[in-house]
Amino acid sequence: MKSDANSVKKKLVTLIRGDGIGPEVVQSARRVIEATGAPIEWDEQDAGAKVFKRGLPSGVPPETIESIQRTRVVLKGPLETPVGYGEKSANVTLRKLFETYGNIRPVREMPGIATPYSGRGVDLVVVRENIEDLYAGIEYMETPGVAEGLKLISRKGCEKIVRLAFEFARAEGRRRVHCATKSNIMKLTEGMLKRTFEEIAKSYPDIESSHIIIDNCAHQLVKKPEQFDVIVTTNMNGDIISDLSSALIGGLGFAPSANIGNQVAIFEAVHGSAPKYAGKNVINPTAVILTSVMMLRHLGEFDAASAIENAVLVTLEDGKSRTGDVVGYEKGASTTDYTNTLISNLGRKSTRWRVRDYKPIQLPQVPGRPDLVVPFERKAVGLDVFLESSENPDTLGPSLEKLVADMPLKLKLISNRGTKVYPAMGAITDCVDLYRCRFLPRTGDGNVTDEQVFSLVQRVAAHHRWANIIKLLEIDGKPGFTKDQGED
Repeated sequence: MKSDANSVKKKLVTLIRGDGIGPEVVQSARRVIEATGAPIEWDEQDAGAKVFKRGLPSGVPPETIESIQRTRVVLKGPLETPVGYGEKSANVTLRKLFETYGNIRPVREMPGIATPYSGRGVDLVVVRENIEDLYAGIEYMETPGVAEGLKLISRKGCEKIVRLAFEFARAEGRRRVHCATKSNIMKLTEGMLKRTFEEIAKSYPDIESSHIIIDNCAHQLVKKPEQFDVIVTTNMNGDIISDLSSALIGGLGFAPSANIGNQVAIFEAVHGSAPKYAGKNVINPTAVILTSVMMLRHLGEFDAASAIENAVLVTLEDGKSRTGDVVGYEKGASTTDYTNTLISNLGRKSTRWRVRDYKPIQLPQVPGRPDLVVPFERKAVGLDVFLESSENPDTLGPSLEKLVADMPLKLKLISNRGTKVYPAMGAITDCVDLYRCRFLPRTGDGNVTDEQVFSLVQRVAAHHRWANIIKLLEIDGKPGFTKDQGED
């Protein structure tokens, strides 16, 4: 099976063993790759728990960053963010530092792995936006009892992930792409992905495209998963449905993933560090081994990748070596024995389970400038002021109206957690101490100036504690903000 690797220029890969079970499963993947003779050279680096304990809050040291800048490709084990020290997830830090905007998670029925879906041909891929959305991690305590998280969705982020989904479908010979969003409720954020998808889909007439609401997508994944081919979705949605999908085919032990960017790619299994199994030589390395298959294809090593994938299928189909997560840890094969069996099966092919024909992925080329969307016209048409107050709406409203009575802006309404509470409309709302107070021009539809904003906030702040202010924009004649429940 081995080729003459000495005559081929080796491809350098940053190797991060990871925490918990990471070193064991990464070593298995490394042994399998080396057994194929693929021309890979490893640059071993640290990240995660060891680095946190050294006092580095990010969990990613400069030497690891420098290695990735050189190699542009990473194979890593799971990293933990220990409780009590460290500030950010080292996994998320790595993804964001190198703009690996697309998380690709294949889910395929495996031979010999019995599930309620066995025999139904589950074979799908979740393409998850990987950088923005709620995972941007921008949170604030607006009041001592009300927390806020910003859901940031950009046109640039949507365009990159949508194009990646279609290009990945082409590379794997797939025929359908679903876009899963919650745009029926979040019309601006999730709606941006839907609108971008529908626009870009026209450039891929060879691939069937359709939109699906994310909760229905989850429902359909459980009911009839074989209907899906590729699902593209936002960060939080993708995190949830990709874990759901992996359960359909036997669990996280069989779930590989790739974090793809135009400059750097980071390959890691979906599962975590599972510290209670660390060092016991019992863990299933299949997910990391299949992750390494994705890495090899990214590097153009298609023959080695197919050889490993075929060996995985043959090993599972034979059923002579199964790990504890499949048959029980008291009688399951050790990590080492399973890996040895898999290596012995290199060169074999299943007669029933085929490996797809793969082509290189054409990564999306989206303009790099920050202002990807340039409007013809924009204007500020109002102002939302978030106030911390223990008052009832019926006393807060008249107080604000009195304060701005002689100003060019008037109070239109007050809402609480998205529901209009002033002027009263008969709703039963259990208010918290963060109110959104919407101010609009007193006459006409004029442009609200910064001077008017500053003056109003100063006037209100003299009597009430303000937490946040947001301009209400109209962009190319369309409102760039949502209405509250009950707002006319």
